[in-house]
Amino acid sequence: MAAPGKHQEVEIVSRKDHAPDLWSVRVRADPRPDYQSGQYVTLGVEEAGKVTERAYSLVSAPHESELEFFFELVTGGALTPQLHLLQPGARLLMRPRAKGVFTLDRESGHKNHLCVSTVTGVAPFVSMARTLLREAEQGRTPAVRLVVLEAASRSWEFGYRDELSALAGRHPGWFTFVPSVSRPWEDEAWTGERGRAEDLVRKYLDGNGMEPGNTTAYVCGNPGMIDNAKGIFLRRGFSREDLRIEVYWMPKKEKADGP
Repeated sequence: MAAPGKHQEVEIVSRKDHAPDLWSVRVRADPRPDYQSGQYVTLGVEEAGKVTERAYSLVSAPHESELEFFFELVTGGALTPQLHLLQPGARLLMRPRAKGVFTLDRESGHKNHLCVSTVTGVAPFVSMARTLLREAEQGRTPAVRLVVLEAASRSWEFGYRDELSALAGRHPGWFTFVPSVSRPWEDEAWTGERGRAEDLVRKYLDGNGMEPGNTTAYVCGNPGMIDNAKGIFLRRGFSREDLRIEVYWMPKKEKADGP
């Protein structure tokens, strides 16, 4: 059962379905937690006296009054099948504190910030982009350049493509968005980049003058992509201090042969 003081109830106020297995919601929380772009909170559902919960990155920026989340349905998963059924007006459990260190690097002095993601892994980068946009709208030109690479199997899995593409069009000086489709044979109308997220890393490092010493790298999403991208950055000479990783789930280990 939900322990008193451990959770608070939040209400879903809106929902947007991006694909049959991808959707986002906005929730109202009172009190609303303080957080930084890139952090996460833990959401849960109580059923038959048992709370099932998982951590989810915040899509919303800290100045927004509502909290936004981007979900992918995992068939047979412990929580997302329950979350997928919920419509506006439904209530969730949420731990009241935001956590995580996967935040925008403001300390190193690096001008360049390269973000690499798959599908829902774009969530913390949307929050970062919205935060920088807020600064620009207040007359403070962002002191950093944010380049977001996002790969998905097919183009309809880019839940925030319209928002990020529009932002890149309005503010090309400090924001770039590059979506890439890894299964173009299933999406014949797609004319943009092709390949997995990690396939684009070297190209966009070179094309943007991003080097160790002037760039912070961020990688979020599928654990296989994360391993591959991490290796590319390390071989390129990036230090572990300038490489930030957010793993959404760990793949199950296969059982060894034998007794």
